[in-house]
Amino acid sequence: MTRKQKRLAVIAGGMGFIIAAVLLVMFAFSQSVAYFYMPADLAKTPVAPETRIRLGGLVGAGSVVRGAGSTVEFSVTDGSANAVKVKYTGILPDLFREGQGVVTEGMFASGGNVFVADTVLAKHDETYMPKEVADKLKAQGLWQDGQEAKGTP
Repeated sequence: MTRKQKRLAVIAGGMGFIIAAVLLVMFAFSQSVAYFYMPADLAKTPVAPETRIRLGGLVGAGSVVRGAGSTVEFSVTDGSANAVKVKYTGILPDLFREGQGVVTEGMFASGGNVFVADTVLAKHDETYMPKEVADKLKAQGLWQDGQEAKGTP
């Protein structure tokens, strides 16, 4: 093998390694992607059961029901007539309450319309609303900067 052929073999091997690494990273990211939806979005285009998504909106007034142990059921709404019932087992964030912004992550159970969440994120202070939720609520005219959403305490 000549010097030029050795150099080309090393470059080709390095490029092959880089391509393999990029493909592995892309595959790992595609497995962890969760698309963001609001209740109105789900009413228009339902997602298949067992598909991992993020559901965001406001915790419905009077919807929080504590069950046995650490199981909690509540509804997520976006100010329209659409609401999605959510079931979560675990410890809720301290600032979780009715009328506040929330983002849940999980999937719809097969054969049902209940969203089973494995992660619940609530706002962290009086001025914060998750960006995705705030953008959707602003588009619907339900949220103004520096104010709480309409219909919340």
